Amino acid sequence: MNLTLKVWRQKNANDKGHFESFPVSDVSKDMSFPEMFDVLNERLINEGKEPIAFDHDCREGICGMCSMYINGRAHGPWDETTTCQLHMRAYNDGDTITVEPWRAGAFPVIKDLAVDRRSFDRIIEAGGYISVNTGNAVDANAIPINKTDADAAFAAAACIGCGACVAACKNSSAMLFVSAKVSQLALLPQGHPERKERALNMVAQMDKEGFGSCTNTGACEAECPKGISLTNIARLNREFIGAGFSKED
Repeated sequence: MNLTLKVWRQKNANDKGHFESFPVSDVSKDMSFPEMFDVLNERLINEGKEPIAFDHDCREGICGMCSMYINGRAHGPWDETTTCQLHMRAYNDGDTITVEPWRAGAFPVIKDLAVDRRSFDRIIEAGGYISVNTGNAVDANAIPINKTDADAAFAAAACIGCGACVAACKNSSAMLFVSAKVSQLALLPQGHPERKERALNMVAQMDKEGFGSCTNTGACEAECPKGISLTNIARLNREFIGAGFSKED
């Protein structure tokens, strides 16, 4: 296939930025989206030009690094698919593809398509952990857990922290991400010791980072590559309100 890429170029967070068009030829339908960018960058480097900066790591749909806004959708046109799992057979010969970085004040642009998502790390540091014995790991079945709760915790833990929920939300809210991290621990007995502080501290840090409020439009769930459910946001609200009522002065 022969394609035209309309890519956002931005030197740093303070640069105004602009779109730049690049023709890309001989694209195989079996290439992943980042592989197609590799081909383009190799050509740019050989021509003595600046390659396009973009985040990537595992390229297996696990790490959440491949954050691209493609033709108006986070991670592209396929549902529950990361950018690295998006293949070029999703497009036709002659297509023009517009690629942008995540657009959120809490995700400042580092360069081109790469954004700074350390705000997510700071939210996790605020409460996304449990008290543990640092000795030998206990047996997996040492604490009996109801299967319904275990399944719900596992589904929440599938969140890879890519930030698609923030990018898709008109308010740039991080509620789906925070609720998934709170839910996976709140549902399990191991997470109960810090349960109240976790909800209060992580929400406080989320607000401090400048993420917007949730208005339940559902764009976050629709664009999440791991299909994280909005029910986690309802659970986070219950955890947060309950913790506030029972918080000792």
